Amino acid sequence: MFNLKQIITSIADAGQKLFSKKDIKENDLDSILSLCDDLISHKGAAFGITVARDITKLYQVLSSENKLLFFKRINEKYKASFTEVDERINQYKISPNEKTLASLFKSSEGKRRELFRRMNMAPNGTSIIVGLREDLLKVLKDNNELRALDDDLKHLFKAWFNPGFLKLEKITWDTKAAVLEKIIKYERVHHMKEMSELKRRLSEDRRFFSYFHPALEDEPIIFVQVALTKGLGKSIQELMKPSSEEQKKYDTATFYSISNCQEGLSRVTLGNFLIKRVIYEIQEELPHIKNFGTLSPIPGFAEWFSYLEENKIKNILGNLTNQNVSFLKSKDLKIGDNRIIENKDAIMKLVAHYIVNEKNQKGLPANDVSRFHLGNGAIVDDIVVNANVSEAGFERSFGVMVNYLYELNNIEKNHEEYMNNNKVILSDKLKKYL
Repeated sequence: MFNLKQIITSIADAGQKLFSKKDIKENDLDSILSLCDDLISHKGAAFGITVARDITKLYQVLSSENKLLFFKRINEKYKASFTEVDERINQYKISPNEKTLASLFKSSEGKRRELFRRMNMAPNGTSIIVGLREDLLKVLKDNNELRALDDDLKHLFKAWFNPGFLKLEKITWDTKAAVLEKIIKYERVHHMKEMSELKRRLSEDRRFFSYFHPALEDEPIIFVQVALTKGLGKSIQELMKPSSEEQKKYDTATFYSISNCQEGLSRVTLGNFLIKRVIYEIQEELPHIKNFGTLSPIPGFAEWFSYLEENKIKNILGNLTNQNVSFLKSKDLKIGDNRIIENKDAIMKLVAHYIVNEKNQKGLPANDVSRFHLGNGAIVDDIVVNANVSEAGFERSFGVMVNYLYELNNIEKNHEEYMNNNKVILSDKLKKYL
């Protein structure tokens, strides 16, 4: 039986015989741009699939320099015509109806999105376009004019990777070896070196779920790892240890790692749907699990503190005059330094300030992990010192981590408070640190 990819490939092969092929050269910008013009101007499905395949093949062998030029050329060439948009606006003003509104919308969108929609007809179109955005993100910082092109791709991806199209799968030791190998590769939070480490994360007191997309065969999109614990987990090292008899008394699901697998899908919201879906799956399978929360990293906290001026540190610490955290800026600071525990309250106060009071340009928490969980409706439940005594944990936040709690009865209320009022909700035990 043929799958969709094979059917599309057979159509492209047939189309190759029907349509005369231009003199196409690899790593030639003019060749690929000429094909883009053809793809935009013709409507036939067979022709479109054939040309889309040629474009995606040619794109993959472009040099880095030519990829950047390709982005710049299609960004300019297929952008909306302001003159045409003005004409459509005037037409709509004279005769406001569905037809003139649709015409205005089509003109204002330009042709960049349509180009990518048609490129997506290629046999591996979706995968290649996701990779294309990954290439684009690498040059975006130094080429600000390409942000409109990136916005177009994000707009399309939010539709193509809508959770309604994604399939949630439970990952077990019986999952395909190819998928398990990719999971080791894609783990962003707590890296794994070998299969034995993954096997621990798939044991009886663990749950592992991943989203997959039908167009990306055996490619995890985003995955979450869960530990079944007694109360919220307080130490990554403890969670990684072999399971014990006591752990069978668990009453809590502690989410301890969420990884976006595809760089090309960054900033395309997927994780919030994943967490809520996994909570539902766990409730269905294990109704005795009543509590849901995370043990989350604080990426950027150590870097933020390294630039903090002494007068601001004093203002944040307030009456904790007996504690001195200047040692955190010392070059000879080592993992597990005793001074971290000795100055625990001061460090917790700094973290609480960082999470609640430090904002980005949109007035939201500066820390992206905080934004993610608060936007999902969680509250900041606890700050845990020495929760990750590894090199990575120390570089991120001196080993400090955060428990975010998902109170099932208040998730939507908390979400609305955060989205509408930028309100960061803390547990009662943490309010004394602000």
